[in-house]
Amino acid sequence: MRTRVRGWRWRHSPLRRRSDVVEAWTVLAVAVLVLVGAPLVGIAAGSWAHGQAQAVAAEQRAERHRVRAEVMGRTDGSRPTAQAGGVRGYRASVRWTEPGEGTRTATARVPVNAQRGEVVDVWFDARGRNVPPPVDGTAVWQHTLTVAICAGGGTVLAVLLVHSVVRRAALRRRLAEWEYAWARTEPQWTHRRA
Repeated sequence: MRTRVRGWRWRHSPLRRRSDVVEAWTVLAVAVLVLVGAPLVGIAAGSWAHGQAQAVAAEQRAERHRVRAEVMGRTDGSRPTAQAGGVRGYRASVRWTEPGEGTRTATARVPVNAQRGEVVDVWFDARGRNVPPPVDGTAVWQHTLTVAICAGGGTVLAVLLVHSVVRRAALRRRLAEWEYAWARTEPQWTHRRA
């Protein structure tokens, strides 16, 4: 039957080696870094990512504008494609009226189920190119949470990797210390000369 003694590495004992003390301190450091450090790194990275994503979304909202356009028909050879957000669409000719400029036409990506004559929302940038809609709040939060979780998880993995290296070195050192101690003790027990 095995008996576990909690905190034996912290107590003074003739069996305790310096490597035991190092391992005990690294376990304490790992616990603090995993329970406190990793969440703080995740929060900091998430905060930074949220600020960056909000800035990109604001820039896109300022640069892009939505137009309610009528679908004129598919362009030649247009096949359905996937765009941001997983929405499938195809390229088609669209027509809309802008105040002060009259009727305009362009080629834009429209939903795959859009029929000729139907009115759809189409987004254009300042240069008049068809672009996807600006990033919305849901995408900003998804990006924020992804970065925060990856940063926190990466920190935990890095801490555990360093801990495993330190533990392996401490084990190697402990075995060498035991070997040295046995080499001094064995002649007294076996009455052999080393």
